[in-house]
Amino acid sequence: MKALLAGASSSGRGGLPRRDPFWQRIHVDPWLLLLILVLATVAGFVLYSAGSKSMSILYRQGAAYCVGLAVMLAVAQFKPRFMERWVPVAYVGCVLLLIAVLLVGTEAKGAQRWLTVPGVIRFQPSEIMKLVMPMAVAWYLARRNLPPGFKYICVTLAIIGIPMVLILKQPDLGTSLLVAISGFFVLLLAGLRWRYIIGAAVLLGPIATAMWFFVMHEYQKRRVLTFLNPESDPLGAGWNIIQSKAAIGSGGVFGKGWLQGTQSHLDFLPEGHTDFIIAVLAEEFGMVGVCLLLMVYLLIIARGLFITLQAQDTFSRLLAGSITLTFFIYVLVNIGMVSGLLPVVGVPLPLISYGGTSLVTLLSGFGILMSIHTHRKWMAQ
Repeated sequence: MKALLAGASSSGRGGLPRRDPFWQRIHVDPWLLLLILVLATVAGFVLYSAGSKSMSILYRQGAAYCVGLAVMLAVAQFKPRFMERWVPVAYVGCVLLLIAVLLVGTEAKGAQRWLTVPGVIRFQPSEIMKLVMPMAVAWYLARRNLPPGFKYICVTLAIIGIPMVLILKQPDLGTSLLVAISGFFVLLLAGLRWRYIIGAAVLLGPIATAMWFFVMHEYQKRRVLTFLNPESDPLGAGWNIIQSKAAIGSGGVFGKGWLQGTQSHLDFLPEGHTDFIIAVLAEEFGMVGVCLLLMVYLLIIARGLFITLQAQDTFSRLLAGSITLTFFIYVLVNIGMVSGLLPVVGVPLPLISYGGTSLVTLLSGFGILMSIHTHRKWMAQ
């Protein structure tokens, strides 16, 4: 009788074996995929305008999207348990790549952040570390009793600190902070006790002071001072944020219309296709366009949190939660710095700004979320 019931539970009508839905068979979450494609479409329109109607920038970003989606689909096929086994190798490999950047990396605009294979590829290992960091911390903490004790917290901080210091030396303050945040989110989700959180908050002041005098470069200090008073240097360090706020304000409620922006098309707005791309969108599509974009982002974050809640093991829950919350921080920091609410730290707008390595890394993270969601145990039964 038990065997008969078991057979019936795995059969459909007429006693035929039940087949999983198409999306589950290919390990893709259709809601995430749809929202990503919506953002890809938005990115195409805004990049075409921000890039002075250049088709080459669309072709390059389109190629990056194709590569990123292919990587996302490939990553989604691997079970979380399989990925978990390879996390230590990935972490050590990324640390070695960051060391290689300091030794033989390619320099551009005063920063040494890229590795170049002549005629093949140029990429930023720090972008890959954004994804590997939460995986490494989740891998370590998933094997410990939670909430973590002081000894395990110290080891976790070492795991976070080594790549953070290497990225700071490039120098790249924004990316180093984002990498650290992705690891700290895992620590928080693991049930970090309040006494440690309060202790960290107390130490934040001395740590920030030490970073200001001994770690931060002059251009990074100028960014912070400019954030506090951008009008103090309107033609220098304050130019970016002043022009960005002017573009956002000039868009009004409904915007000037696609391709009708003046701040970007007359070259007042710098980095309009990368860090400040949402200012281009705000000028041309107005507050309505920005709100619609934020709604898509919120739907992605909500879907990520839903996947986190449904994850069935500690590693998957910690990793999915960290990827989702880190994505939220990317959106928050970019919009905050473009609107003058946060210092400019060079964080692109996720899935919209121009850039290949960051795009592929983000889509790989979504591939991990899809894997966690579609490889749940009940689906395999």
